[in-house]
Amino acid sequence: MGKKIGILNLMHDKIDTQKRFSHVLKAAEPRVAISYFYPKSHYLNRPLPQNCPAEPLDLAKIEKLDGFIITGAPIELLDFTAVDYWQELTGLFDFLKAKEIPQLYVCWGAMAALHYFYGISKHPLPEKIFGIYPQEILATAPILSGLVEGFRAPHARYAEMNREEIEAEKALTINAATPDGHLSLVTGPDKQAFLFSHMEYGPQAFKKEYQRELSARGGDDRGLAKPQQYFANESAMSLPQFTWESTQQHFFKNWLAAI
Repeated sequence: MGKKIGILNLMHDKIDTQKRFSHVLKAAEPRVAISYFYPKSHYLNRPLPQNCPAEPLDLAKIEKLDGFIITGAPIELLDFTAVDYWQELTGLFDFLKAKEIPQLYVCWGAMAALHYFYGISKHPLPEKIFGIYPQEILATAPILSGLVEGFRAPHARYAEMNREEIEAEKALTINAATPDGHLSLVTGPDKQAFLFSHMEYGPQAFKKEYQRELSARGGDDRGLAKPQQYFANESAMSLPQFTWESTQQHFFKNWLAAI
């Protein structure tokens, strides 16, 4: 029987996000069983998205799982306590830790968990880190098994956690970062992994994200970050390249094997 994984899907493109995680996890372990959840408190005064592919967060169901993933969310510039489901989320954090369920926190999910568990602060970046970047391995870990120095990974965020505060916290280890210091992977005790790379992204994800942000600005691309090291033809922004596919395969196989 395959492992049972829960995912709290906080992304705006919920259906695409579910497809991405289902693809990468089932490619790593075909028998894996995945349950998707949404925070109930976020939908107290608003309708659920049409065809919402998830169920309300239920701690009783989560207790039976082998591992849990909390996705990113496009809210990096909000204060954590301004998030309307913050109390529900921190209750989940406490539950996962108390029940010793292995945790993978992704992008904003990693920011939120690092802040809650360790008091790490975040700050806005001068500009969005957006593209595919080589990574330096700063400390080995089983979750990085098979990956070599310079492995490529996708990043897409407007904020960063305070690296000095992480380095000062003895319980945390920075395992990987870009050459210019952007965090990629931090690990902690109790099988906690804080992943700042959107390792679940498929080959079209960056193109969709750029077009979505462009559309939100009414087609005005002035000051809008464009995906770096992603298009084969960067001037025409065409021919996306899936250069992190091997990284993705290794990472999720390693995570599932370790839990």
